[in-house]
Amino acid sequence: MRVADLESLGLNRGTIAYRCRPGGPWQSVAPGVVALHNGALTRADRLAASLLLGGPGSVVTGLDALWAAGLRRCPQPSGPVHLLGPPDRRRTGYGLLIVERTDRLPPAVGPVPCAPVVRAVLDWSRRSRDRNAVRAALAEVVQRGRCTPAELVAELEQGCGRGSALPRSVLREVGDGVRSVAEARAREVLLSSPVLRGALWNPRLLDAGGRFVAMPDVWFDDVGMAWEIDSYEWHLSPADYERTLARRSAMAAHGIVVVHGTPNRLGRDPAGVREELERIHAQCRLRPRPALRVEPAPTGGVLLGRDSG
Repeated sequence: MRVADLESLGLNRGTIAYRCRPGGPWQSVAPGVVALHNGALTRADRLAASLLLGGPGSVVTGLDALWAAGLRRCPQPSGPVHLLGPPDRRRTGYGLLIVERTDRLPPAVGPVPCAPVVRAVLDWSRRSRDRNAVRAALAEVVQRGRCTPAELVAELEQGCGRGSALPRSVLREVGDGVRSVAEARAREVLLSSPVLRGALWNPRLLDAGGRFVAMPDVWFDDVGMAWEIDSYEWHLSPADYERTLARRSAMAAHGIVVVHGTPNRLGRDPAGVREELERIHAQCRLRPRPALRVEPAPTGGVLLGRDSG
């Protein structure tokens, strides 16, 4: 609570200071704000104190807002709370919060006033230097339907340009249909090969009668070859694993060559992965391409052969 609010309830400053003494039942969190307990401050305590310091109309953004929205592939919040506030308001964070003044103050959502997901993820991404963490966060918000790549691009264009290079680069990957950190690493491998650049991410494969066959991670349409990246992240239950096996069996039944890869090997031996894919791709050219029709991914299904910036 704010000290001013406690005083309005009839407590004088001497009593408040006494209760916040070392070993007392309360503790001072920041000048003018106290916690009504003497235990370790939780993240919820820090959020509440930050909002009191930020003042009316303040909005939580960044990692705290993403976790409040149920997103878990971004890092767990730690350190100062990131707040957005009106442009005419000056606040000192005392190490507890970062106050970003903005004339684009978004409407608050949720019981804790938080920025919408599209704003929160980009506010954090602009401050991050961890490319894989930004990849994971941006891919998750798109994959879970919390916003579209077009909405992310629009928000990025409207916001501050400082720190936008990393999220802008990652959004090019998301626009190609990439939906995980492992797939982003795979994209780098494919872009390094003139033979493999024409791949599609997460397209829908249909048989000659228009019936759905599968949606592989990566599809090489010129030779009818699929590349599946086996990440435990996507096999969190027996049902998930069974669906993966059924998808691969369906592709094999239609004459598709399915190549398997793992995120660990992608990080450890990207050159070896590329060479193996090129050899299998060459072998696939020796047989007729399966009679399949391809629908690009909803995110755009952009060919990897485009200029990647």
